[in-house]
Amino acid sequence: MQFYASPEQIMRDRAEYARKNIARGRNAVVLSCADGVLFVTENVSTALHKVSEIYDRIGFAAVGRYNEYENLRRAGVRMADLNGYSYDRRDVTGRALANAYAQTLGAIFTDQTKPFEVEICVAEVGLRPKDDELYKITYDGSVQHEPSGLLAMGGQADAIVENIRSDHRTDEPLATALRLAVRGLSSVGGEAGSSRTVLANQLEVALLDRGRTGRTFRRITGAALTPLLEQPPAAPAEPPAEPPAEPPAEPPAEPAPETKPETKPKTAPEAATTETTPETKPETTNEGSNTQPGDADQT
Repeated sequence: MQFYASPEQIMRDRAEYARKNIARGRNAVVLSCADGVLFVTENVSTALHKVSEIYDRIGFAAVGRYNEYENLRRAGVRMADLNGYSYDRRDVTGRALANAYAQTLGAIFTDQTKPFEVEICVAEVGLRPKDDELYKITYDGSVQHEPSGLLAMGGQADAIVENIRSDHRTDEPLATALRLAVRGLSSVGGEAGSSRTVLANQLEVALLDRGRTGRTFRRITGAALTPLLEQPPAAPAEPPAEPPAEPPAEPPAEPAPETKPETKPKTAPEAATTETTPETKPETTNEGSNTQPGDADQT
């Protein structure tokens, strides 16, 4: 007798199978910052990369089964190179690659018995943080666009995003964004759901550098990574708050006594000299001229 299962049950079983196996892997965080688009994930291997370059301004990150998302990455690189060579390099966009990945994963999830156990991210860096494009494609071909510039992948992605969403800003520097992403990764995975410590040698970090032209992808490892993870010394906030309280009371008291004595001694001598000189001369001349004709008439 032939076994029968409804299509809903088949799709439900495939989705549960994919989610369960993806949750076994390690999480990844992708976020926008002032310097570009930052990729942070846990990966102790130096040969098998979970974060890679697709094209000039496009990056790729994935979690799940390595051989499956590596095939997807290579297919995306070939597609981007072909379109850039046939048309123009500016015609290769993250949105086009995200749509291609969605179609591929959707067809595999529907047609094949076993779905791909992967979640991938396609990110394109823009000239400004608000121009960055982040796309998350799941195992069933669903595409999620993240206009906030923050996304996480893995079995505990929701908990990571809730931990760091309130503190994330797209204009923050690279070091602050990196420490924020590490805080989110270390907030899950501990015993009984507690936080844990993630060391620098357990991380794979890469950046789509906004300031570069051409190929913007670069990895951050070794001596360049360790200083970024260190907490900067806290700046003292007390000294700048004290001085502004004292000076405002002093300036209005000083100019008042200076203006009064300066005006009085200057106006008194000037008024005396100007009044005496013009009044004495015309009075003497006018009196002499008035008396002489009067005396002549009387005589």
